[in-house]
Amino acid sequence: MRARSLWTALVPLIAVAAFSQGAAAAGTVPEIVVADGVTQPVFGYADAVRERLFVESTFDSDSDGLRDIIAFDVMRPRATEQGLKVPVVMDASPYYSTLCRGNDSECKADVDGDGLLDRWPLFYDNYFVPRGYAVILLDMVGTNNSTGCPTTNANQDNLSAKQAINWLNGRATARNAAGEVVTADWHNGRTGMIGKSYDGSLAMATAVTGVEGLTTIVPISGPTEYYDYVRSNGVVTRGNSYVSYLANVVTNPDRRDYCAPVRDALGAADGDETGDYTAFWNERSYVKKVPNQRASVLLYHGVNDDNVRADHFSKYWYALAENNVPRKLWLSQEGHVDPFDSRRAVWVRTLHRWFDFWLHGVPNGIMDEPRVDLERAADVWETHADWPVPGSTGTEVFLQPTGRVGLVPAAANATAGFQDSPTQSQATMIGNPDAVQPNRLAFLSAPLTAPLHISGTPELKLRASADKTDTNFGVILVDYGTAERVNHRASGEGIVTLSTEDCWGLGSATDDPCYRQTQKRVATSDVEVVTKGIMDAQNRQSIRVAVPLTPGELANYSFPLLPEDYVFAPGHRIGVIVVGSYPQYSSQADQTRANISLQLRSSRIVLPVVGGTAAAHAAGI
Repeated sequence: MRARSLWTALVPLIAVAAFSQGAAAAGTVPEIVVADGVTQPVFGYADAVRERLFVESTFDSDSDGLRDIIAFDVMRPRATEQGLKVPVVMDASPYYSTLCRGNDSECKADVDGDGLLDRWPLFYDNYFVPRGYAVILLDMVGTNNSTGCPTTNANQDNLSAKQAINWLNGRATARNAAGEVVTADWHNGRTGMIGKSYDGSLAMATAVTGVEGLTTIVPISGPTEYYDYVRSNGVVTRGNSYVSYLANVVTNPDRRDYCAPVRDALGAADGDETGDYTAFWNERSYVKKVPNQRASVLLYHGVNDDNVRADHFSKYWYALAENNVPRKLWLSQEGHVDPFDSRRAVWVRTLHRWFDFWLHGVPNGIMDEPRVDLERAADVWETHADWPVPGSTGTEVFLQPTGRVGLVPAAANATAGFQDSPTQSQATMIGNPDAVQPNRLAFLSAPLTAPLHISGTPELKLRASADKTDTNFGVILVDYGTAERVNHRASGEGIVTLSTEDCWGLGSATDDPCYRQTQKRVATSDVEVVTKGIMDAQNRQSIRVAVPLTPGELANYSFPLLPEDYVFAPGHRIGVIVVGSYPQYSSQADQTRANISLQLRSSRIVLPVVGGTAAAHAAGI
């Protein structure tokens, strides 16, 4: 019902007459032009209207007794002064004056000092303004021209863009630098948000408020559960006080001392000493708030992203499906890479059609196409009806005392043991899989006799004991077999940035639409870490409460690995590597060096195999 109502609201056909200055002068209201199913660049860029506006928020992040002011820069076609109504493409970000945006690290810049933006990061303004869109680049609270202090995905960050959308729809007041009230009488009522990483999280954070007027979002590699960004099942995976550290990074240097008390409060409340889930993290969760969401979603993520790991997209995607939110998904083989730098021409074409459909109401059929684009190998893409790929079924693969895996449980008395090592490297964990090593257990399949496709979220289930009151558990799913793969662990996270450029849209004397091109970085390797997972054994019952272990007592442990979509080739072997601490995954390795024993009959990995047990059996497991 939600999908039908959203689409119905966009179906009214739009007029597609060409606009000319002569027609405007004669009193005709200008209109967009649609040809070949997409809006055309019939409006100017150099003469576009540029504004810097300020809207009062509903919060006071720095506790100075005044509501924070959110600043944003607007660019819209000059034809909006003659009656053209346009939608908005908005990128809300904390980075416009610090780390800046895109592969070219572009910052906002007022070149001539007139208080208006002359250099606009990214290509959205160059490409979409000539096609009949307004573009807004919004400074998140406490950054660039906004007041207050950043709170790293707390409510103050999350509500920054909502107030601008309220202004666009007549529910809030914005002023220019002279204090004059400015209205958005040129707006058609629809806004789309887009952004990578932190910007992507702000798009999702705004969407789950249910704010009226936000029609669609395009989150790119953004955190959806901030707990999962710095934790994993009770284990701290990033350095202590990371939340306050990032708040400092995005704050303008001249305001960092001023915002120190806010950062100190973040550090005191983050619970680094336990790694448990608290109300601090509940505020920074978007997944559980998806039932509030009205906006459709075009979601992009790299499955090999070790910055914002893939469980961020999967948990959000599952929630979107449960709530019947209109959606599409792109999954690439790269790490933390923007699709503009991964599959540029196809991405721009797709984004253009997506915004045309959802924001201008152009009936271009994009929602009738396959829901999922998935990169199988470097620049080799395929489409699927959904994700996980239909037919994916949780398939139990049991750990055997022979160091093998199989579809039948081990004998009741079969056990295997190892000692946790807080310093063991990942290379040591996965190296020499046929050899017995004291700090890991390796379980291997025979060489596969047919391809084995997994699609979804694997899960490790162990029955184990430890001789200490605490330990960690880690697992790595490995493909042992030679192949050319996207080298996502090298510099560039799977891409090489070239010196050549291509251009996307129109420019001005101070802002060109040209960006450095890229190509995939590939390498031939004998082993690939497919996915991995980790947990604190004390959080076996809940990530909210830690319960010490009873030394020597068997207990059940279950935790997810990162989601994946991967095909193991014939002749390759599947490896399941079980460890305790996993230093390359977590910043807080357990120091107990516990001796761990597995009861193998109940210990298995549940793989989301396309075709289920029959496909696993056919592949020789």
